[in-house]
Amino acid sequence: MSNEEASVFNPKGYRERAASYAERSKTATTANEAREFEQKQKSLTILANNEQWLADNHQKTIHAPAGGKVDGALAGEEEYVLRCLGAALIMQWNTVPTKLQRELFDSAGSMGELLDTGALRGQIARFLHKHDEEHSGV
Repeated sequence: MSNEEASVFNPKGYRERAASYAERSKTATTANEAREFEQKQKSLTILANNEQWLADNHQKTIHAPAGGKVDGALAGEEEYVLRCLGAALIMQWNTVPTKLQRELFDSAGSMGELLDTGALRGQIARFLHKHDEEHSGV
């Protein structure tokens, strides 16, 4: 991984912030405050895990050339915005109505190459299942 890629996909900052909230939850003065710190810690851990996945799989993803779009590839800024939106959606996935979850899953599953949509749908399903287990503490 290049230095530029390492700076983009750096889960360390998220993990440090998550650890800070974990410590703060131990010294919280109220149960609500402790829950709030624990939720922030979980959210930051999820973001760190997402960034780690992106770092580990960077070479397997589509990359836009510097400065814009080519053949539908996203510019770096747009890719970052989509990653942030995706992470936010995953953090709130269990609060999304089931019908909308299915529509989002179907849309995301159809984003890959036509012959690989089944594999992509399986990856998405495993990711969501894993996230659900982490979020619910299973």
